Amino acid sequence: MHQPHELERLYVDFDSFFASAEQHLQPHLRGRPMGVIPIRSEHTGLIAVSREAKALGVRRGTTVREARRIHPRMVFVTARHDVYVRLHGEILAAIETVLPVREVRSIDEMVCALAPAERASALGVGRRVKDAIAARIGPTLTCSVGLGPNELLAKIAAELRKPDGLLAIRPDELPGPLLSLGLTDIPGIARGNAARLERAGVATVEALWGLQPKEARRLWGNVEGERLWMELHGYAMERPATRRQMFGHGRVLPGSWRTLGGAYACARVLLAKAASRLRREGFTTRALALWLTDRDSAGWYGEERFRPTRDDPSLLTSLARLFLHAEREYAGPGVRSVHVTLHDLVPTGEVEADLFGQTPEAKVKRRMEDLSLIADRLNARYRGRKLHWGPWAEIPGGYAGAKIAFNRIPDAEDF
Repeated sequence: MHQPHELERLYVDFDSFFASAEQHLQPHLRGRPMGVIPIRSEHTGLIAVSREAKALGVRRGTTVREARRIHPRMVFVTARHDVYVRLHGEILAAIETVLPVREVRSIDEMVCALAPAERASALGVGRRVKDAIAARIGPTLTCSVGLGPNELLAKIAAELRKPDGLLAIRPDELPGPLLSLGLTDIPGIARGNAARLERAGVATVEALWGLQPKEARRLWGNVEGERLWMELHGYAMERPATRRQMFGHGRVLPGSWRTLGGAYACARVLLAKAASRLRREGFTTRALALWLTDRDSAGWYGEERFRPTRDDPSLLTSLARLFLHAEREYAGPGVRSVHVTLHDLVPTGEVEADLFGQTPEAKVKRRMEDLSLIADRLNARYRGRKLHWGPWAEIPGGYAGAKIAFNRIPDAEDF
């Protein structure tokens, strides 16, 4: 930890990335109110909206039906995650013509470290980053660039100048630029944390600034409160690396699939994708969890636990057993969504050798693991699910491949 006296971090934050990406890739959408949806359905919520749609009052999360009511000629595009990942790679290459990308925080957020020689002209470096993106990608895909003594303040600077802005928050200006913000405008303060702070008499950023660091830790209930306080005061903090906790996929089901049979067919597809990611990243799993939800967000949860496993046949067999339980216990009026998760992970290299590794059962399990790895390689090579265990369902409603999560960008092999 140290307290910089210069601008050391540059944060790039793209504006309405999925929507801007579609306008960039499809010129006929430029200047039009449009939104990006996860599947083709009148009831789904928008995951991104263009600036033109925002100006009309359409927001992220608005349903397609409500967006049509606001603007009858609103255009809807089904998300194409594989296309956005390729575009993300082009963006990284454009930024790195100016300076290296230090960390990728999400599909549309990156942070760069400024070298000592670049810090005095940091705003100029920020303009060069924006110019490089416009020149190499195009003017439609805009971003905001923030500069600060640490990553948090650089991110806040980018947020303060959205869209298409450039701003520096300098150490000697603190806390001035922060005082106009609400508590939830600070990255890392969710509504729950804000409510806890307000109950303790900390209702403004000015009051938060005036706390002692140990008091911030007490109010948060953990060290994150103290870390956030230090970062707001301009200190540069190195956060410990996190270890992956799970692999999972979920899907809202199309109308004709909202039965246990439809949920099972979809869950098999989702589990196969999660298991492939598990193997590729070098893990085994000791637990499979299944969630089913109905239209009222009530639902059913089941879990199976087992010895460290990574082959598709064993995991699909566990899934089948979970659905047998669901058939007896699930009472919902249809199934609206299904989620599968592999958790309690163990790195493959840490799995202890089976004491009975020469039994027929152990030999079959190793063979199934080998075949699952072969299937992964063939599917990656031919960019599709060419080889799989049992039936493979094509799920209606549009794109059903890997999804971009806030903190995870799929690999090319996921698609």
